Amino acid sequence: MSIAGHSTDSPIRAHNAGPAAVWSSSGAAYDEVSRGILDAIEHTINRLEPPRGMRILDVATGTGWTARRLAERGFDVTGVDFAPDMLSAARETASARGLDIDLMTGDAEDLPFDDGAFDAVISTFGVMFVQRPEDAAAELARVCRPGGRLALAVWTPDGNVFEMFKVIKGYMPPPEGESPPSPFEWGREERLRELLGGAFDLGIEAGTSYYREPDGQAAWRTFSEGYGPVRTLVGKLDAQQRAQFEADFTAFHDGFADELGVTVPRDYLVVRGTRR
Repeated sequence: MSIAGHSTDSPIRAHNAGPAAVWSSSGAAYDEVSRGILDAIEHTINRLEPPRGMRILDVATGTGWTARRLAERGFDVTGVDFAPDMLSAARETASARGLDIDLMTGDAEDLPFDDGAFDAVISTFGVMFVQRPEDAAAELARVCRPGGRLALAVWTPDGNVFEMFKVIKGYMPPPEGESPPSPFEWGREERLRELLGGAFDLGIEAGTSYYREPDGQAAWRTFSEGYGPVRTLVGKLDAQQRAQFEADFTAFHDGFADELGVTVPRDYLVVRGTRR
């Protein structure tokens, strides 16, 4: 069975060109951000429970952490993302480790694959950031075969990642036109059932990821260099605003100092589904 298909004139929808550039801006440095969620990635893969021989799609793969972990376990993995520089880094890392992963440019709202092309679909803190959630949810269902599996990790709307984003949002200009939907809506069980419950039998459980750094300044370096939205925002601020943003972001993380450094508990949900 061919997996490529459902082609459009452009692999990226027009309204996602700007977000794609923002996320892509960090390139290979994003891998360090993903390093901070490895416990949640492993949790999500374990709940997917993929049997051997499964063809798995990793949506919004970024620099490929989740795809690499699956490939290392012997699965046939395809990763898709709309951020070209992160995909380039994913390809380089996979090649250096001798991993055979098909890494493709594509939009989570309009995936470039045939209906039912995959036995399982996974996304770890990726698909939740789309501009049009209903479209992305429909695509997750479309490319997953009947009886296939879904696993997502999404941040909750009342956890410390949400609180960190409040710090970031304080330095962002007001959006032009209508504000995009909050990605944290994916962290509400009722919203997840609205988006996915029509196509999947769902199970949902809570988890906590622990983000560890030597100190708040190290967290600032990780995000200002490796997290596209923060990196882009820093580049738009004047010197005084940048200094204050750095101070506030650093202070937020230093608020979780413990005996050996900084440990930030970050709550999330794992969603497991079976395609009807």
